[in-house]
Amino acid sequence: MYFDFAEQYPKLLMLLYGLIAFVVIVGGMLLLLDAVPSWFARRREQRLIAASAGGGAAVPVGRPRRGGEGLFGLFFLLPALLLLGIGLVIPALRTTVLSFMDGRSENWVGLENYRWMFSQDEIIQVLTNTLIWVILVPTVATAIGLLYAIMVDKARFEALAKSLVFMPMAISFVGASIIWRFVYAYRGGEQEQYGLLNYLVTLFGWEPQRWLQLNAPLNTLLLIVVMIWIQAGFAMVVLSAAIKAIPADIIEAARLDGVNAWQMFWRVTMPSIRPALIVVVVTISIATLKVFDIVRTMTNGNYDTGVIANEMYNQAFRYGQNGYGSALAVFLFVLVIPIVIYQIRNLRKQREV
Repeated sequence: MYFDFAEQYPKLLMLLYGLIAFVVIVGGMLLLLDAVPSWFARRREQRLIAASAGGGAAVPVGRPRRGGEGLFGLFFLLPALLLLGIGLVIPALRTTVLSFMDGRSENWVGLENYRWMFSQDEIIQVLTNTLIWVILVPTVATAIGLLYAIMVDKARFEALAKSLVFMPMAISFVGASIIWRFVYAYRGGEQEQYGLLNYLVTLFGWEPQRWLQLNAPLNTLLLIVVMIWIQAGFAMVVLSAAIKAIPADIIEAARLDGVNAWQMFWRVTMPSIRPALIVVVVTISIATLKVFDIVRTMTNGNYDTGVIANEMYNQAFRYGQNGYGSALAVFLFVLVIPIVIYQIRNLRKQREV
């Protein structure tokens, strides 16, 4: 393969600049995180030595000065605050402003972009698909994870069984989508079907189908299967840990009372793992609302399979409609807020208990 160094020189130079910037920023942060705490510790030690040598009262070790403690805490919070401001707060405010402007972000149009969102049939289809995703994925993935966690709990090959179910979590959404595209693959005519689903269909003498091009919402349900396949492992791991954390004396007392397996599940297991269940459902719900990779890789939102995140990308970056894309982004943010608030309130209640 021929490589023209002169032609690629600008790209290589930009890569070099990026590497230098990475080394300087990350290295500088590591040096600061090592040097600043050491500097505070040395100053504190010097004050203690000076106070002891002068016969004065030494500053209690467990009570540093409030001013120094505040500066010390601010130093560690400042990088996180800067990153949140640059990467989250400022883009969120800018997106909100753009949602009230036209496609070129030049003129104010007020609520026109939001009116467009709820008046176009294709966008209504996108919102409907997103609703289907949010209802089915957390419910089914959590149910499968819980059922599997109970079934393999204290089984002989528990570790192996859990590893097999959790394995899809190690695959990226794009990788999982490519795997499932092979599952749904279709070949026309008399060609041999290499897609797993169509191969099984032909074994029973039925006609192969273009699964991802079926009428909505059937094709959307096939995409949802991919997300459930990935998230069920996460639900299984969290809920399995919660089940194992149930105190043994509670289980033993229930057995002495003569409860059967069904009563044990509803009266002991479910109340005990309720906080973990809430965390799993909330986490999967937020991930589902933001789903983009699966739809983008498998159908690109065609055949009435679009969701909010994918449509937001298409409007803003493919069609050049910044106003429409920003309005969809803001609407997605608004949908996530109640879930986050509920999770925060739930965590506060757990701390109070």
